[in-house]
Amino acid sequence: MLTGIEEVDWASLGHAYGPADDVPGMLRGLASSDPAERELALDGMYGAVHHQGDVYDSTLACIPFLLELVADPEVQDRGGIVELLTSIGGIDLSGEEELDELDADDEEFIPAANYAMAAAAVAAGADVFLGLVGDPDPEVRLAAPCALASLHPDPARVLTLLRERLTVERDTEVRLALVEAVGRIARRHESLRDETVDWLGWLTRAAQAPGLRLAALAQLARCAPTEVPDDVVERVTLLLDEVRTAPPETDARPGASGAAGQVRELFEERSTGRPTPWTDELMRTLHTALDDRVEERTALILAQLRSPDRCQRLDAIWLCGGLIRVWRGRYEEVVRLVGAQLADPEPRLREAATSFLEGLFELTAPATDALAARLARRPERPERPEWAERPEGPPGAPDGRARALLALARSGDARAVPLLARALVEPDVRRDLLYAVPTLGPAAAPLAPLLRRRLARVDLDDRLYEHAAPLLFALASVRGVQAVPEVLRVLRGAPPNRRDWVQEAALTTLAAFGPAARAVIPDARALLESEAAAVSAQAALTLWSVEGDREAVLPTLAGWLGPDATAPDRCAAARALGTIGPAAARSAPALLPGLACRDLWVRVRSAAALWRVSGDTEATLPVLLAAWEENRHARVDIAECLAEMGPAAAGARWVIRTELDRRRRHNVRESGYSSHDVHEDEKLLTFCRAALDRMDRQKPGGREARGQGAGL
Repeated sequence: MLTGIEEVDWASLGHAYGPADDVPGMLRGLASSDPAERELALDGMYGAVHHQGDVYDSTLACIPFLLELVADPEVQDRGGIVELLTSIGGIDLSGEEELDELDADDEEFIPAANYAMAAAAVAAGADVFLGLVGDPDPEVRLAAPCALASLHPDPARVLTLLRERLTVERDTEVRLALVEAVGRIARRHESLRDETVDWLGWLTRAAQAPGLRLAALAQLARCAPTEVPDDVVERVTLLLDEVRTAPPETDARPGASGAAGQVRELFEERSTGRPTPWTDELMRTLHTALDDRVEERTALILAQLRSPDRCQRLDAIWLCGGLIRVWRGRYEEVVRLVGAQLADPEPRLREAATSFLEGLFELTAPATDALAARLARRPERPERPEWAERPEGPPGAPDGRARALLALARSGDARAVPLLARALVEPDVRRDLLYAVPTLGPAAAPLAPLLRRRLARVDLDDRLYEHAAPLLFALASVRGVQAVPEVLRVLRGAPPNRRDWVQEAALTTLAAFGPAARAVIPDARALLESEAAAVSAQAALTLWSVEGDREAVLPTLAGWLGPDATAPDRCAAARALGTIGPAAARSAPALLPGLACRDLWVRVRSAAALWRVSGDTEATLPVLLAAWEENRHARVDIAECLAEMGPAAAGARWVIRTELDRRRRHNVRESGYSSHDVHEDEKLLTFCRAALDRMDRQKPGGREARGQGAGL
C-alpha cells in the first residue's frame, strides 16, 4: 500500500502551512485501523493539503495515493477519501466565479494550472469510483455517485450505471445521492439533458418511495425549471405528508464517520430524533431551483409551517431566511406563522423562530403579539441573567428571550420598553438591544434615566468605547438631555485607546441634545482643532446644533474638503455640511471638487451635501445617478437624498421605478449576509416610494421643498 510514497521529495513541496514533509504521515493515517487517527489525518488533509479548496503541488502529489487508498477494500472510512478527491478534482475552471477567486496578486496565489492538473489527474483514475457504487460500506456508496458525476470522463456510461444502481439500492440516503448525481450530469452535459430530464420526470411519477419522488422533482427543477409542473406546491405538500406518515425506514445505517459523517453530525444537532433528516436538503435543493418564483416558494414554506410535524416546521424556518433575505415580497403570513412557533414547547423550534425574527425589523409586525406573549411567560431558568451579552447554554436556552426582545424592539413595538428597562438594571446587557432603542421612537423616552445611570457607572478605561458607545447612541435617540454631565464625563475622560471614536460618539449625542448641551461649547471648540477629521467635523456639527453659529464652524469644515484631505476626511466634512443645510450655502464651492473625485463615496457625500446646502440639482443629480449604477450599496443614501429633492429629482423617476420593480433585494451577497440586510433594503424601498410620492404631490421648489423632505 502507498507504493512509492518514500520516493516523493515531500520536503520540497508545500501546503498551506509550509513544507509538506508531514503529508506521508497523513496519508498513512488515512489507512490506519484507529478511527481517531483516521479522523485526524483527514482533518489534516483538509486543513493543510487542501486548505479552503486550494490545490498545492503537494495536493497533486497526493492524488495517486488517495486513489490507491480508495481502491483498497481493507481501508476503512473510504467515503471521506472519496469526498476529498471529489473536492480536489472538482473545481470547474469554466466557471467565471471560481476563476475570479484565483487572484494573481495574492501572496498565496495558486496557479490555475494546479486546478486543471488536479482535475485531469483525478479524472484519469476515476474508473476506481465505478466499482464503489456497490461497495458494502454505505458511506462509500453515498460518496461515489457525486464523484462519478463530477469527475468521470464518460458521463453517458456513468448515467447508465447510476440509473441501474437505483433499481437495487436499498439505503435511502444513497438512493437520494444517486438521483442528485443524475441531476448533476444533466446540468453538466447538455447532450444528456433531454434524456435525463425525461427520466427524472418519469421518476417523479413512478417511484414508490415519496422521498425518491421528492428528490426527482427537486433535481428536475434544477435541470429544467420550465418542466416543473404547475401544481408543484400541491405535489410537494402531499409528498411531505407522505414522508411524515410513512413507516420508519428499516435500512438506517450506523453512525457516519469521516468528512461526510462530520458534516452530518453538525446537521444532526438540529435534527436529532427525526426519522427523515434528508427532507431538509431536498427542500433546499427545490428552493434553489425555483429561485425567483417567490409565490411558489412562499406557498411551500407556508405549507410546511402549517404541518403537524415539528421537524418540517423547523426546516421551513431555516428556508425562510434564504427566501426573505434575497427576494422582496409579501411575507406577512409567513412571519405570522413563524411567530406562532414561539409558543411551541420544543426549544429548537422557538430558538429558530427568534433567530429569524430578530433580523426582520419592521417586517416583524405580524409576529409582535407572539413575541410579546413569549416574553410575558416566565423564563425557564430565572436564576440566569436574561439579557446578558454572552449567555451560556445550548441553543434554545433562555437566550431566546433576549433575542425575542431584540426582535420586538427592532419592530418598533412599545411593549419592548418595560422589558428594556429591566434589561438596563442587569449587570450586563446585550449591546444590540441598546442599538435597537431608536426604532421605538418617542415611546422609549422613559429609558433616559436608566441609560443615564448606566453611563455614569461606565469605567473610563481602555474598554470605554465598547461599553459607552451603545449607551450614547441610545441616549441620543431618546434626547436624554439630563445626561449632559455624564456624556461630558465620557468625552473628557476618553483614554488613548480609541479616543477619537469615543469623542465622536459623545459629540454626536450632545449634538442631538441641541441647546440644552451648552456646557459642551468649550470642549467642542477645542476639538475643532482635532487631527481626526471625524472628531473635528462632529465638533463643528455639535457647536452648530448647540449655538447655531455658522461662522464658528464653516471654515473648519471647508478646511477638511481641500485636495490634500483623505477620502474619509472629505466624507465626514461633507456629511456635516449637509446636516447644517441651507445655512451652509456659502460652503457650496468647497464641495464642488468632490463631485469629480475618484472615490465614489466622496462623490456621493459631496453631491448630497451640495444639494442640501444649495439646492443645486443640475450639478448633483447626474453624480448621484451615476453612483447609483456604479455601487448598489450607495443606493440607500442616494435614495434618501432623492426623497428630499422631491420634484427636483424628476430626472431620477425611471431609476426609482426600476428599483421598485426589482424583485431581488439590492444588497444580496453571494457569500454571507448581515443581520441588517433586509432592513437596509426595506429602507431603500421606503425612500424610493417617498421620492415618487413627493414628485407626484409637490411642485419644484427651492429650500422650502428641501426642508419638507428633511428627516425622511
